[in-house]
Amino acid sequence: MQCGDVIYRSTLPQNDGLTITAPGVALALSAVSYLWATPGVAPGFFDMFVLAFAERLFRPTFRKDDFVLGKKLGEGAFGVVCKASLANPEAAEKVKANGVMQGDVVVKKATEYGAVEIWMNERVRRACASSCADFLYGFRESKAKGKGAEEYWLIWRFEGEDTLYDLMQSKEFPYNVETKILGDVQDLPKGISRENKIIQTVMRQLLFALDGLHSTGIVHRDIKPQNVIFSEGSRTFKIIDLGAAADLRVGINYIPKEFLLDPRYAAPEQYIMSTQTPSAPSVPVATTLSPVLWQLNLPDRFDIYSLGLIFLQMAFPSLRTDSNLIQFNRQLKRCDYDLEAWRNLVEPRANAELRRGFDIMDLDDGIGWELLTSMVRYKARQRISAKAALAHPYFNREGLLGLSVMQNVQLQLFRATQKDYSELARWVVGLMAKSGTEDAGGFTEAQLQELREIKPKKGSAQRNVLASVLRVQRKIVKTINESMDELASQRKSIWWSRWIPRE
Repeated sequence: MQCGDVIYRSTLPQNDGLTITAPGVALALSAVSYLWATPGVAPGFFDMFVLAFAERLFRPTFRKDDFVLGKKLGEGAFGVVCKASLANPEAAEKVKANGVMQGDVVVKKATEYGAVEIWMNERVRRACASSCADFLYGFRESKAKGKGAEEYWLIWRFEGEDTLYDLMQSKEFPYNVETKILGDVQDLPKGISRENKIIQTVMRQLLFALDGLHSTGIVHRDIKPQNVIFSEGSRTFKIIDLGAAADLRVGINYIPKEFLLDPRYAAPEQYIMSTQTPSAPSVPVATTLSPVLWQLNLPDRFDIYSLGLIFLQMAFPSLRTDSNLIQFNRQLKRCDYDLEAWRNLVEPRANAELRRGFDIMDLDDGIGWELLTSMVRYKARQRISAKAALAHPYFNREGLLGLSVMQNVQLQLFRATQKDYSELARWVVGLMAKSGTEDAGGFTEAQLQELREIKPKKGSAQRNVLASVLRVQRKIVKTINESMDELASQRKSIWWSRWIPRE
């Protein structure tokens, strides 16, 4: 019995606790990677159900009577922006409770997209406060029946009046922002090297701001100089006006086949997502699926194109006027959105201002021009991201010499993967042309011409896979939404409006 007992025990599986296997570790790492992939499933749930709730419990509240409106700072299709002062000591204490010592604030009275803009500003304040203007509070003022639409009031800390557009209209640009952003005058004579350093600093600040928005799932959709303000306190440029922004983490302000944009700065695709993408489902479902849709569409590249045009305007003074920018867009469209083709078109007959712009872009072996061409491209997937742009050698003082061996390898790999497939096709055709005649196993000129004229089939493998994924995703969303139709039909207003306090 004793021997049998020993044998019996030895053949039993040993249970010493949790068993770790390679497939299990790989599955766990994949799950964690997915939950934290842009725009962030796990951070999204934490922000929605923890941070947002805690913020509403402890923040002070304002009313329109707490402010005395002053100078009008701007007016658009969706609202009026004014500088304002505090009307009473109680309001001053509320502002002080928000960590703002200065009394002046900026107030916006909006009728359309006001609820969206409040939501976006609150999200930005929690996730990437340094990217945008310092938002304090937003509320909705209810009106009696028959007295017009409801008004949304938004309050920011006053950080300055100068927009990038205002500064760029001066003949002194970029020297007029030198002391603002760098603190003092550079020890360099006036010229393209000094101008390049100033433009480089502005671009780095704007890319940092955009990277903050994109990392949390927000696409601005209206990046232009008028929507970039200089903060005198932090000496940085910040993004403003989130009324057209889309929160793709939860699907707010995203409607398929509808776009909000400025045609002067908009990317050629006009839409930030494929028109086949369905409407946003319920918040938990939208948040869970957001990393898949983000990687399929890369919506952040829409803003990158707009910022590329701003980069172009800073380097080329002649493009800072609306008429010349519109003309440039027409020329670029005729060149199939190829900046190299546009340069070949205009450079031979360029005036002094255009030549100066090309000289700025060509400094340090043309790394500025390389960054610009990686931002302004026809296909969104071929554009560089904000995070990758910040790692570009254009923002390194020593240029390519300042990169480590591994950084150089990564940069060359990134450049190779970002190139258009047409460049690869031309390279292959060129190699085949050197292979000899048809008798020697090569190709004739007629055959090479046929190869050059071959166009990809519409039903390519990549497009078929993408369409299949989107079809499955639409079926999942449709099934879930059908079960929630009855609940959704009972809602009389947009769901997030319940979080916006009334006066």
